[in-house]
Amino acid sequence: MNNVYLSHNNIVSAYGFDSASAIDSIKNEVSGLSLVNDSNILPNPFYSSLIAQDSLSEAFQKLDPKEAYTRLEQILLVSLSDTIKKSGLELTDRVGLILSTTKGNIDVLETENPFDESRAYLAELGQKIEDFFGFKNEALVLSNACVSGVLALAVAKRFIRQKRYDHVFVVAGDLVSEFILSGFNSFQALSEAPCKPYCKTRSGINIGEVGCSILVTKDDNNLVDKSVRLIGEASCNDANHISGPSRTGEGLYRSIVSAMNQAKIDADAIDYISAHGTATLFNDEMEAIAFNRANLQDVPLNSLKGYFGHTLGASGLLETIIGMHSLYSNTLYASLGFDELGVSQPLNIIKETTSKESSIFLKTASGFGGCNTAAIFQKVNS
Repeated sequence: MNNVYLSHNNIVSAYGFDSASAIDSIKNEVSGLSLVNDSNILPNPFYSSLIAQDSLSEAFQKLDPKEAYTRLEQILLVSLSDTIKKSGLELTDRVGLILSTTKGNIDVLETENPFDESRAYLAELGQKIEDFFGFKNEALVLSNACVSGVLALAVAKRFIRQKRYDHVFVVAGDLVSEFILSGFNSFQALSEAPCKPYCKTRSGINIGEVGCSILVTKDDNNLVDKSVRLIGEASCNDANHISGPSRTGEGLYRSIVSAMNQAKIDADAIDYISAHGTATLFNDEMEAIAFNRANLQDVPLNSLKGYFGHTLGASGLLETIIGMHSLYSNTLYASLGFDELGVSQPLNIIKETTSKESSIFLKTASGFGGCNTAAIFQKVNS
């Protein structure tokens, strides 16, 4: 069987600089969101999860950098360095690199930023990460709105299945910046309170920042105790609107069904859904419709946006890593902020962190431009 596994990983977030720090806080239903009052990036106070700059600088200096790097580059390098080190892999020509981000170094376009504007090009960002570690292959930069993190895992799987690489490191990250916040604010989508995905009293989105990384490999000798198989994945664009999802959930529904077909499973085989759940009216409603069309309305489901906010192009990878821990600990984490169902279709929202024997979970993501991705993961020994 041509297996593809997800293995060594790292999360750099408001919780700390490893995956365990984030998981421990989520287990205890502790949100990483806090009220930020910084008029340099938004006139009004807003809720977000931010990585502490002093801690980031300290961690980054341990990598002995030889030149100046942007804030996002530092976040990505700190995360990926830990994952590469834990893997023990030599970076030969059989090892690939995928960088997932929505806006990359968009902050270099701000007036007082010290870096040249050329640093905003995504190719430049990929080159910096690639060169820092000495990858033998050119980095693939994958920027497809908010499905980027999950889609990067699907692309890594395909590279391995095509025998282009034996291993692929995937690193993902996005910043909280003036550009990002002003964009969502112009849609009147930002919430003035911590977000409440799928809840009747939800009022919009929070934006957060994170860096995370993972090893995707065909080598079952390079696994960790929480490794999973990627057994099915699919993407579909609903071609509805540049910023509004399909009202019928068509793109997400087709992605889920195609992923289940590839995995050769039915809906009743899925133990848990890590959904996108941005806490916006149209997204949450669209997901509810799609999940019901796919006969998944009774499967326990959560959104992790109440812990991190929406971390854009990193969210799918971040939430996959947390899903791996959820699967192996047989623990379903609460969908923070949820009180009362606020969508038209039934969903089985996880209200309290609870135990459940699990072997398969579904991760979904949807984003601007009508993109939708679904991926299905299974415990290695099940």
